[in-house]
Amino acid sequence: MSPFVPSKLPDITIEWDALIPLIGPANRAIANFNGILYGLQHPQVFLSPLTTQEAVLSSKIEGTQATLGEVLKFEAGEEPEQEWRKQDIQEILNYRRALKAAQKTLPSRSFNLNLLLELHEILLDSVRGRAMGRGRFRRAQNWIGPHGCSIEDALFVPPEPTRVQTCMSNWESYYHSDTPDLLVQLAIIHAQFEIVHPFLDGNGRLGRIIIPLFLFERGLLLEPVFYLSAYMEQHREEYVARLRGLGQTAGGWNQWIEFFLVAITEQAQANLDVARNIMSLYAKLKAQVIELTRSQFAVPLLDALFEQPIFSASALFGRAGLPSKTIITSHLAKLRDAGILTLLREASGRRAQILAFPELLNLCEGRQVLPPPPDAI
Repeated sequence: MSPFVPSKLPDITIEWDALIPLIGPANRAIANFNGILYGLQHPQVFLSPLTTQEAVLSSKIEGTQATLGEVLKFEAGEEPEQEWRKQDIQEILNYRRALKAAQKTLPSRSFNLNLLLELHEILLDSVRGRAMGRGRFRRAQNWIGPHGCSIEDALFVPPEPTRVQTCMSNWESYYHSDTPDLLVQLAIIHAQFEIVHPFLDGNGRLGRIIIPLFLFERGLLLEPVFYLSAYMEQHREEYVARLRGLGQTAGGWNQWIEFFLVAITEQAQANLDVARNIMSLYAKLKAQVIELTRSQFAVPLLDALFEQPIFSASALFGRAGLPSKTIITSHLAKLRDAGILTLLREASGRRAQILAFPELLNLCEGRQVLPPPPDAI
């Protein structure tokens, strides 16, 4: 199979009339989700577990198997039993770190290829693939297909390495261009990135990181917290098929954009539902924690639980806005007795106590991964 030669953007054929019925709902869905972000006092706190969950799901598409709970336990000080699991977790943490680094940078610096290379360097830091051109565009031919297949048996062969810089410069120009609709533009940006496949490793994860960053930079979202990995994981076969059809089948771009707009619409509603549920849970527990602790530190403590639903008790000691170790320990014991927190690991020697907030964790996972404490049943 010969390397693919992508179209120069924006020179692609799009039938806009066919997209109009999907463009409106997708933009309304994004606007509705953004509206709830404005209603959150600290969206980065409320949605922190969802950011980690996105990192988990995006990495899962690439083959990692670690769960949200395992990542949070690792951050709390619980080492996984298998070494390969630790590698999975590190990839997930790198994904989240790259996303946060870009969020910090974008208000003062427009997205560009240099930032893209910086994010790639973070993504592959100390993990599998770190020796595969970390932080630079590929200088060798890559291909996509079953593990271990030859280029002759590949399902898709991206452009030759000599074309990568030109393709990505064109991609960057299109990223910042004015178009009739930003979400259609984003669909094209994501797809063209995956077509060019500019790195030897990490292309899928970087391509998905770009989605919330674009929405954030172009003012469609208050925070870059819109994640499509859950939808793409659930519809993986169609996702791959639509990408493969680009430039190879009649109407391929329209079919891809239609898929992407539906994904935006449905995932925006799912994200909105989760955010509302998190807000409701916070409102319910705020009054309860204040009543249980009768403390001026009740709300900062609750914020800490929402930011990290599995945590080491010692991590709260010395945290800004929280009281002394003795008072924190007393408050955590009251929350355990009330069935809000559950014990995952007893303190032993230098090993700190690890606690979990099952209701929030289960809400973010979309399933029960930890049973409620006995007192809460």
